[in-house]
Amino acid sequence: MTLLLLILIVISAVLHVRAEYRALRSQVYLFKPLTTTLILLLALSGDGGDSRYRLLIGLGLLFSLAGDIFLMLPEDRFLQGLVSFLITHLVYLTAFAMRAAPPDPAQAALIGLPFFLYGSGLLALLWRHLGRMKLPVAAYALIISAMAWQASVWAATGGGGPARYAVIGSVLFVLSDSILAIRRFRRPFHLAQALILSTYFAGQTWIALST
Repeated sequence: MTLLLLILIVISAVLHVRAEYRALRSQVYLFKPLTTTLILLLALSGDGGDSRYRLLIGLGLLFSLAGDIFLMLPEDRFLQGLVSFLITHLVYLTAFAMRAAPPDPAQAALIGLPFFLYGSGLLALLWRHLGRMKLPVAAYALIISAMAWQASVWAATGGGGPARYAVIGSVLFVLSDSILAIRRFRRPFHLAQALILSTYFAGQTWIALST
C-alpha cells in the first residue's frame, strides 16, 4: 500500500508540475489537490505507531490541502493560503513536540539556532518588499522555523527513523516556502515553480512517512 501510494504521489506531482508550465489550468486544479490528498492517505494508511501523532499529521495535511486550493485559485488568495499553512505548521509543531523527549535547554537552543538564523536572514532579505505583509510573513517565518526546530529536537532525543523523516520533510518544507517567498516578493524565475512544488510535495511526503 505504501509503495503504491508513493508511486501515485510521484506521478500526480509530476503531472501537476507539467500542467503548471504548460498553463493547463484544469489539470492544475486536478493534480495539485490530488497529490496532497494522496499524501494524506499515506499518512493515515499505517496501522502502527502513535495514533494521536498520525491524526495530527493528517490534520496538518488537511489544512495544507486548503492552502493548496487557496494558492491555485485565479484570485489572489495568498493571505488565506498563508494562514492555512501557518495552521499546518502549528499542528506539525505540536505533533513533533508530543513525540520528543524533554531536551537539555542548551542542546535545544543549539539545535534551534541555525533555523532561526536562516529564518531571520530570509526575512531581512525580503523585508522592504513585503509591504503590508510584513507581520503575517514574520509570524509565518517564526512558526515554520520553530516547526523544523522541534522536528530536529525530536530526532536528537532518540526519535529514530520517524524523527529523521520529520526532519527531512520539515527542512524541505522550509526550502519550498523560502523559494515561494523569493519568487513572490523579490524576483520570479523560470525554475521557481518546479523547485517550489518538488520540495513541497517531497517534504510533505517525508512528514507523512514519519507516521
